[in-house]
Amino acid sequence: MHDTDERAVLEPTRVCRFVAAMLIVAVCGWDEGLAAEGRTLVVAQLHPAASDDNPGTAEQPFKTISRAAREAQPGDLVRIEDGVYRETVLVEQSGSKERPIVFAAVPGANVVVTGTDVITEWQREPGDANIFSTPWPHVFAGWSPSNAHPDDDDHKLIGRCEQVVADGYHVQQVATLKEVTRGTFFADLQAHRLYVWDRMNRDPVQWRHHVQAAARQVVWESRGEHIHVRGIRFRYAANQAQHGAVLLKGNHGLLEDCVVEQMNSAGAAFFGTGCVARRCVFRDNGQLGFTATAADLLITECLCENNNVKNFSRDWEAGGNKLVLCKNAVIERSTFRDNHGNGIWFDIGNEDCTVRNCLIADNDDAGIFYEISYRLHAHDNVIVRNGFAPRHRAWGANGGISLSSSAGCQIERNLLVGNKEGLQFRDQVRVTNRIGRGGESFAIWNRDHRVHHNLLAWNRDIQTGGWFDLAEQSHWRLADVPSAKPPAAAEQDELKQRPAGLTLSDLRFDLHDNVYAAKSGQVLFQWGCHWHRHEKLSVEEVQQKLGLESGSRSVSPDFANWTTLDLRLPASSPIVTAKCYPQGQVPGVILETTP
Repeated sequence: MHDTDERAVLEPTRVCRFVAAMLIVAVCGWDEGLAAEGRTLVVAQLHPAASDDNPGTAEQPFKTISRAAREAQPGDLVRIEDGVYRETVLVEQSGSKERPIVFAAVPGANVVVTGTDVITEWQREPGDANIFSTPWPHVFAGWSPSNAHPDDDDHKLIGRCEQVVADGYHVQQVATLKEVTRGTFFADLQAHRLYVWDRMNRDPVQWRHHVQAAARQVVWESRGEHIHVRGIRFRYAANQAQHGAVLLKGNHGLLEDCVVEQMNSAGAAFFGTGCVARRCVFRDNGQLGFTATAADLLITECLCENNNVKNFSRDWEAGGNKLVLCKNAVIERSTFRDNHGNGIWFDIGNEDCTVRNCLIADNDDAGIFYEISYRLHAHDNVIVRNGFAPRHRAWGANGGISLSSSAGCQIERNLLVGNKEGLQFRDQVRVTNRIGRGGESFAIWNRDHRVHHNLLAWNRDIQTGGWFDLAEQSHWRLADVPSAKPPAAAEQDELKQRPAGLTLSDLRFDLHDNVYAAKSGQVLFQWGCHWHRHEKLSVEEVQQKLGLESGSRSVSPDFANWTTLDLRLPASSPIVTAKCYPQGQVPGVILETTP
């Protein structure tokens, strides 16, 4: 039988979404296209004859996925039957474009790969407290004096890697044995023992309730190229911050119809060129849903929700995801919601990335945070209700889209509605590394942006905010102020320092043909930080004083039902006729024009 705590207990809408994806695979012909001219290897942990000494046939299957991974060759299909697989799967062999190596859960199977082991050896500790202990040989983040990463007081517990799960519920970690109370555990790395007090005060031996603890930092690692993984649920790794538990290191890896959840830190990490995550769920992870440092990454039809449940610092790295030094990354037709941090975070030297046709909703900080990076194209997204976490340092990074010291971005046909702020330009004196430049740092600032045909409506504080924390106040220097001719855009990418004496014209901001709407007391346009010169402006004043927002105007949207994200508009709506309405579909949103 299965371990009872590993059965998916999800709200009905999530179950339907995941089951529907599985049924699509089954209905379309499960074996078709999964492997070309290769063998079929079978892993069936619960089969009475299962053994890693077997040949891997249906009658004599392997017991572990790792055994199949060592055996698999280009073109092979590994069929995985029901089971909770407590192992780190390492795939070192490569497939090819025509003959990938495929690991796939069979239709209807509940396949879980987990970083935990079940604990059965318990010793009751002396005293009145119902504390039990067990040997604990594991040391994670051993390079850190506190065994935490980051090694600071804020992360003394948050940054630890240990996880204990009782009957499917996480047990809270404490720092010393004296602090152990009901519902907590303590990992004593000097005594090599783990102490647990059940929240229901049960004896784990007498009651035989299910206690498991994370013993592995990685649950899956694809090092080879053209490795495809389908239909597997990954959970409970003891990974440290900034490290994924499901790793796609080889080129052209595929993660499809998988769930990556409840890892100590990041869920998945993508490093290879041309990797794809399709119809995957990244949720309830300790720090991030996924990370990437990759080229040509594609995230499509995925769900990324409720990540950073451990409350890692959001100024550092936390939330839905974080992409660093990625080139040509595409995030499309996906949902990023309810993450404790930014929904989508690009940070440090990303180039030519795209976010399109996504729902980005209810994230604590910015919906999209594009930081010290180049040439984002964000279009046809619905970005709502982001940025409402009460954080004093989040200025300019708590709106629908925040362009933070970045260059060359194009923002078009997005609905930025009901956020704390709509669109933000956040600027400080910043530098960034560049892809393929050996660690060199280059100056970067907000410039060469095109923002057009967007709807910015009902954002609580500001519809568009210019948060320029710069002593030189170049965003206020208009064209009649003399300045040296700035370098061309391509040359600016190679500058070590920001040029002095720039004017607003030199920044080449092109904002035009947007539609604005504000309720009573809401600001349409704020230009400048509160602690420097700043003004609150109407669209007309922006056009007159700054020479921006040509063709833009104020129009209040009349959505069919805002509360259910039924965002249909009449075909005659000025928002539609002004082409400020998304093209294509967005998950969870009704987008249509009505007669």
